[in-house]
Amino acid sequence: MRIATWNINSVRTRAHRAVDLLAKHDIDVLCLQETKVTDEKFPREPFEEAGYHVTCHGLNQWNGVAIVSKDEPEEVQTFFPGQPGFHKDPAKEQKREARAVSARIRGVEIWSLYIPNGREITDPHYDYKLQFLYALARYVETRAQSKLLLTGDFNIAPRDEDVWDISLFRGKTHVTEPERAAFQMLEEAGLEEVTRRFTEKERWTYFDYKSLRFQKNEGMRIDFQLASEPLARLIQGAQVDLVERAGDKTSDHVPLIADFDVPDFASVR
Repeated sequence: MRIATWNINSVRTRAHRAVDLLAKHDIDVLCLQETKVTDEKFPREPFEEAGYHVTCHGLNQWNGVAIVSKDEPEEVQTFFPGQPGFHKDPAKEQKREARAVSARIRGVEIWSLYIPNGREITDPHYDYKLQFLYALARYVETRAQSKLLLTGDFNIAPRDEDVWDISLFRGKTHVTEPERAAFQMLEEAGLEEVTRRFTEKERWTYFDYKSLRFQKNEGMRIDFQLASEPLARLIQGAQVDLVERAGDKTSDHVPLIADFDVPDFASVR
């Protein structure tokens, strides 16, 4: 089973690029983040015409996640237990945002996640980011013995080598010790970052639009696929699609693709 994750940065703008990506790599499951569209306005038709099912969760023009799959999804969830909400005014209702969606496909519980950015260390969004990750780790603890996969934009660079120049990031979000500790909690809960060992040469999954970051190869590794042990042992390889990032009017993120030895149920019946 070939699974890809991609922060598409507006699915209505780039639906055709996503469909082309599916065909180019023969992808079985594509997890999308930052779709920036309500469920009613999600551009389902191009995906369905290509033979895919669409599972999406979008509440407004911000955030938004989706899972596009060849197999019909089962047991869809649009939040995980304990997932916190957010409003910049603490006196207001802290409503849950469209940052998580999951589906069971070929016996694997697959999540498309858009972890909060954090904005600034002094911003309430930073605390929200940490609370989101803590709650996610607690959920993982209850599911780590099954085939579980967390994919998406984690907005964390877990190691210094996951940014092109750590000296430019110190004191900023994405590389702080609390964020990295929260990421480590996911691993301690029973997950493995399965794509890293296959993507050391072409490691970046994000390049800022500004300052010619892509052209200078000044990127960040902040998109991941984290698998539970029963699934991690089935990993066969992984790659990033830098060609997609080099395209015209593409996302600032790079598709991250992994192959797992999970059979097509239809082929073994």
